[in-house]
Amino acid sequence: MSKNDDGTERLQKALARAGVASRRAAEQMIVDGRVRVNDGVVTELGTKIDPAKDLVRVDGRSVHVRPADEQTKVYFLLNKPAGFLTTTKDDRGRRTVMDLVRGASDARIYPVGRLDYDAEGALLLTNDGELANLLTHPRYHVPKTYLAKVKGVPQEAVLDKLRRGIFLEDGPTKPAHVEVVEKVRVNTWIEITVTEGRNRLIKRMFWRIQHPVLKLVRTKFGALDRDGLRLGEYREIEPKELQQLRALLD
Repeated sequence: MSKNDDGTERLQKALARAGVASRRAAEQMIVDGRVRVNDGVVTELGTKIDPAKDLVRVDGRSVHVRPADEQTKVYFLLNKPAGFLTTTKDDRGRRTVMDLVRGASDARIYPVGRLDYDAEGALLLTNDGELANLLTHPRYHVPKTYLAKVKGVPQEAVLDKLRRGIFLEDGPTKPAHVEVVEKVRVNTWIEITVTEGRNRLIKRMFWRIQHPVLKLVRTKFGALDRDGLRLGEYREIEPKELQQLRALLD
């Protein structure tokens, strides 16, 4: 349970549920003194608030931290095109995925996890901060499947390195499922499934074996499949899909 019997809730959980940031990032905001509750700055982690009564501001902006049991959860799957940032806003005025789902819901939704600016594919957006945190937590190993067009034609012995796990600058990768889909002239389409969420992971893995990625498409995120969605289109996810997502976290 995210709330106590008296209706209070930890501040970082309330911020994450409101879509301000992940719980970890919300904790850093608190430590940095960026969060005010009512008339005072809060810097102590574990501080509890009453979402129904307390006024919360982040960087001077009011945050609507409605009680969890009053918040209607919504879930959308977007087939993201290249050329959009996976973030809620950009200080440089670049297009974000929020431009593609504008008007989808009155709730404040936000993307779950990362998908590179030049990548396409399946992206979950929701206002369910608790589920979003779990789906991106390294403990749960949520599978993500990609189609990668890579330069050249990798030999099976080289691909076996990815299947076993390969050493990167931030540590070894977990074993991946790797399958050659199609050879196109001097390049190759490869399907790869990973269970990690490290930054630019797929590109760094193929760069490490000297077959850089030319195009990247995420076809599946957990139980969600982009099939049937044109680039830039989105849809609400079905109850059965939501159950399958939650089952990955058991």
